[in-house]
Amino acid sequence: MFSADETFAREMDAQDPLRDFRERFYLPVGKDGKPLIYFAGNSLGPMPKSARQVVEEELNNWARLGVDAHHAAGTPWYSYHEALREPTARLVGAKPVEVVYMNSLTVNLHLMMATFYRPAKSRVKILMEEPAFPSDTYAIKTQIVHHGLNPKEALVLARPRKGEFTIRTEDVVDLMEKHADQLAVVMIGAVNFFTAQLFDTAAITKAAQKHGIIAGFDLAHAIGNVPLSLHDWNVDFAVWCSYKYLNAGPGAVAGAFVHERHATNTELPRLAGWFGNDPNTRFRLHLEPEFIPVPSADGWQISNPPIFSMAPLRASLAIFDKSGIESLRAKSMKLTGYLEFLLTEIGSKKFTSITPHAPDARGCQLSILAHEHPKKLFEELQAADVKCDFREPNVIRVAPTPLYNTFHEVWRFAKILAEHQ
Repeated sequence: MFSADETFAREMDAQDPLRDFRERFYLPVGKDGKPLIYFAGNSLGPMPKSARQVVEEELNNWARLGVDAHHAAGTPWYSYHEALREPTARLVGAKPVEVVYMNSLTVNLHLMMATFYRPAKSRVKILMEEPAFPSDTYAIKTQIVHHGLNPKEALVLARPRKGEFTIRTEDVVDLMEKHADQLAVVMIGAVNFFTAQLFDTAAITKAAQKHGIIAGFDLAHAIGNVPLSLHDWNVDFAVWCSYKYLNAGPGAVAGAFVHERHATNTELPRLAGWFGNDPNTRFRLHLEPEFIPVPSADGWQISNPPIFSMAPLRASLAIFDKSGIESLRAKSMKLTGYLEFLLTEIGSKKFTSITPHAPDARGCQLSILAHEHPKKLFEELQAADVKCDFREPNVIRVAPTPLYNTFHEVWRFAKILAEHQ
């Protein structure tokens, strides 16, 4: 299927139906003024060129209209988050009523846990993967402590088997079976930040709910990377950031999914703020001291929309609507597969990919474990105008992203790696 010949890479790019999307992004340039091999979209996606116009539009509205822009602008600030609903619902396989943009990822995780982690009687435990992204771990451990419990006793960790780097779905299910009467919540990163393993979200959700366990997921490395069907999978809740594969800018607004059966249940406990309140009475302010949640994911909002944080996301979501996540996934599997093929062709004993080999079991990332002088190798890649990242103690994460990366860039990266390994 693949060839290590440069001509093959060029031909793949010429045949790529998504090749023109690269021109929609600003890509950082190296010393020679040419674009870097930017394989760091799993940390921060590059800027969509259309984002500048969208942000400037809101700056102009602020300058021209002041407070009136909350209602008079082309996309009114008061309901700005609503413009993001439908494209996001399409991207994550949800109903518009189930999604909302607000806060940052970890804040949203705390808000979801305030509703869905209600330890009672024997059901006090939370199941996570190891390693999980540190912020998730901090959030979950502090949630456990907040309820007067001990994380050492209440946190159950799914780990890889000895000699393996990724976690088998059956091992996650077995842990749920083992702790079925004690687990309150399963909280897993749908695509693991460290290994790029794509978990079987549907199977984990089904197994959890069989025992009355809430199933929640961190989609930071999944949204915009792999197709999702959150509603049909019956996922209880999910949270994500939008500055990685969604390319919405540093610290951009985060998102949350709450399944319709929960989102429309206004009796659910939650931490409240004025923008989660019924918009029909929201501006009665002190005359309405009782919180009446919106019967949608909006009911978990705390504050008014951060306009300048949301604006770039409008530009990015429009690109995803045009490209389609299924088409992106098809290219992604080829790109990452080609990278894996070329690494195998190098045949080095100095590094190993710890990412699953099956294309449908990973996102658009290979995690390369360097056996000798890992930081030196990473620095050499940087010096050769490759932008990827390093994770302690010895893993280099490489993310060829289908919206803007090319097969020839993958070929060039492999050539550079072969020269410096």
